[in-house]
Amino acid sequence: MVDVIDVIVAGGGPTGLMLAAELRLAGVRTVVLEKLTEPSGLSRARGLHVRSVEVMDQRGLLERFLAHGERFRAGGFFSAIIKPWPDGVDTAHPYGLAIEQTVTERLLTERAVELGAEIRRGAELAGLAQDEDGVDVELADGTRLRSRFLVGCDGGRSTVRGLLGVGFPGEPTRIETLLGDVELTAEPAELAAVIGEIRKTHVRFGAVPLGGGAYRVIVPAGGPVGDRTTAPTFEEFTARLREFAGTDFGAHSPRWISRVGDATRQAERYRVGRVLLAGDAAHIHPPTAGQGLNLGVQDAFNLGWKLAAEVNGWAPEGLLDSYHDERHAEGARVLDSTLAQGVLLGADPAARALREFVSQLMDFEVVNRYVTEQITAVGVRYDLGEGHDLLGRRMRDLELKQGRLYELMRGGRGLLLDRTGLLSVAGRADRVDHVVDAGGEPDAPAVLLRPDGHVVWVGADQEGLLGALARWFGAAAG
Repeated sequence: MVDVIDVIVAGGGPTGLMLAAELRLAGVRTVVLEKLTEPSGLSRARGLHVRSVEVMDQRGLLERFLAHGERFRAGGFFSAIIKPWPDGVDTAHPYGLAIEQTVTERLLTERAVELGAEIRRGAELAGLAQDEDGVDVELADGTRLRSRFLVGCDGGRSTVRGLLGVGFPGEPTRIETLLGDVELTAEPAELAAVIGEIRKTHVRFGAVPLGGGAYRVIVPAGGPVGDRTTAPTFEEFTARLREFAGTDFGAHSPRWISRVGDATRQAERYRVGRVLLAGDAAHIHPPTAGQGLNLGVQDAFNLGWKLAAEVNGWAPEGLLDSYHDERHAEGARVLDSTLAQGVLLGADPAARALREFVSQLMDFEVVNRYVTEQITAVGVRYDLGEGHDLLGRRMRDLELKQGRLYELMRGGRGLLLDRTGLLSVAGRADRVDHVVDAGGEPDAPAVLLRPDGHVVWVGADQEGLLGALARWFGAAAG
């Protein structure tokens, strides 16, 4: 007998780990294949935006993250245009969380393992073939596995995407930036003065303190290189610093040097049969505004419950395909946003003039709030058709008589929040919790929430509710 795994996740970064945890929450046997034998120790991303903070709260993880991160409230983020945090952002968590990617990966690994996910390190996927019943996977060492589904969360150079033959169109790298986590001997006042002067014309230059005398230093590269898999040398990095600043600030003891391009590409399809793509395997873009890790985690949060429903046999027709429909559109929006921000980061006079104009627009509270909600993904609304203003939006956390809304969603199930007390989940109590609460929020008689917190129905009539339950939670049991 062949041992068939429910879901194989290729890639043990934040996206793959979040997905594994979501699948295990629904009882789906999950194996994560990670080609690295040990964690890399590198932190490309350094924070969670509001929506990702909400996601962690919805799954009972936020306290773990808060213990290792630092809250920050800087509005806008757009193209490094910093404005005060705007009033009225639709969230109970109006802050971002500065936290190293290495810590995020460690905490998500702990979560996935606690729930029973199996993580196999030193396991590099090298081949795949699928049929109508499952996916055969071959590893680089010759090991063969079979699963019902495979999800490629294996980065921008995704092996899974390549083996599927899925197109990855978009814009190539035109501008490169060097990033380095290094120690500096320069005095903070000198550093601030030099950086302030340079950023009058070159916004893609700066240094962010990491503690203990270390900084993440950002400096424009000399130009795109042919082989971007080759890491820049420390000598190249310090030479660019001297070219821009006239000094290398006494840089020494490099922890990590990397080259980042401004390519924007998106997979044409996020699903091919029983194989799906998520995170950087589905989309790449510049790190402007820190959306990359967050976008991948949110892909996983959208996909996890849908794929689990398919494995567990109750998914209605089209549910799994809605992953592509919703997240491809959101990925395209983020790519457009980073392209626009790239223009504003230019050093030429026209770019500087446009940047100043956008900065002035963001002085208007409504513009600042709009930009903040787009960058932090609070403003995401999936297209579920015409209807109530809440339809398609994620529900912010609410205080209810039974506790906070997000606390009630930690089991990864749907939820009917019923202010009428007259409705029923109609044979779907194994998938949907029914909470009767006559409080003042939301401004609707009842709302039906998916496990990812997005509203799929608003109303008061049982007949309309039954249609929404069937569309998102399948047929009634029994």
